[in-house]
Amino acid sequence: MRKMMRINNDSISKTNNDAETIFEDFFNLSPDLLCISGFDGYFIKINPAVCKLLEYTEEELLAKPINSFVFQDDKNSTTNARNSIKDQNHLINFENRYITKSGRTVWLLWTSIPVENKQHIFAIAKNITYKKQLEDERNQHLAKLNHSVEEYKQLTYAAAHDLRSPVNNLISIFDLLEIDKVIDTESIEYLNITKDIINGLKNSLNDYITVLNDKIQNSSPVEEISFQESLDEVLFSISSFISNSDTTINVDFSVLSQIVFNKTYLKSIFLNLITNSIKYAKVGMFPVISIYTQIHEGKKQLIISDNGIGFDMENVENKIFGLHQKFNNNSDSNGIGLYLVYNHITNLGGQIAVDSELDNGATFTITFRD
Repeated sequence: MRKMMRINNDSISKTNNDAETIFEDFFNLSPDLLCISGFDGYFIKINPAVCKLLEYTEEELLAKPINSFVFQDDKNSTTNARNSIKDQNHLINFENRYITKSGRTVWLLWTSIPVENKQHIFAIAKNITYKKQLEDERNQHLAKLNHSVEEYKQLTYAAAHDLRSPVNNLISIFDLLEIDKVIDTESIEYLNITKDIINGLKNSLNDYITVLNDKIQNSSPVEEISFQESLDEVLFSISSFISNSDTTINVDFSVLSQIVFNKTYLKSIFLNLITNSIKYAKVGMFPVISIYTQIHEGKKQLIISDNGIGFDMENVENKIFGLHQKFNNNSDSNGIGLYLVYNHITNLGGQIAVDSELDNGATFTITFRD
């Protein structure tokens, strides 16, 4: 009996050890941020994902109050949330910002539960920085779009007023023409006058187009920027998304490492095309994305291709960059990303082309203005 009892205890001990090993593996390998903190506001245990994202060592993170790593404007709301948890309230979908060791700002989405008898808080967080960037970008774009609409209204009113006189003159001249005398000297003179008026109208329109182009250029400042540095910022913001999806990204900027462009636009292009490639990967296949530069026929180009579900180009070719155009049933699709990419490129005089087949990936070729 004693021997059997010893065996059972050994079995229980082994089971407990196995369970602890499984827990540690889960804790350490999870790409999400897993934390155990105390009611005193300090981390007690964190997984490697926390250190990787915030760029601090485990010792550094455990040595200071959690709020010392929180973005200044979010410290009060974070403290209030922690106090609410200590009152035995579960925290669901709480967002706040942290500052990494290198000074970057990251957005986290938290779910936390209290363990009162141990004065602990169990918490899990997801890195939602890229989603916040997309939201901010879209809000800025909509604000800019509304502003542009107002400017176009004013321009239309000005155009209607300024062009009224030459147009009226044009109409008057044609009213004076006698069709049966179109070849006589007087009619020829009228035709010459008409030609001058049309040229004046043309010049006025060209002036307005120049004004519009100047407004677009002035609102989108350009500078010489590094492809790699811009890409690194984007990849950092979506590191969890990439890790969770087992995405492979191959990069080669050896042909062309820099470009004169708007930095915010370039980061948005990377962000939208990369996240789209991951979201629309083929079932059962890990996403593979290739990003490289080339010079083709003297033109500087950026190529981004993937092995995803692709497009049926015969059906979507003329709509692919349209606002709110959706080509699948993905619940996360909103038809804005490619619209933004297209406008970022064309606003600065560039072009974008798509080569794709259904279930055979897509390749976006961005050609920059000289």
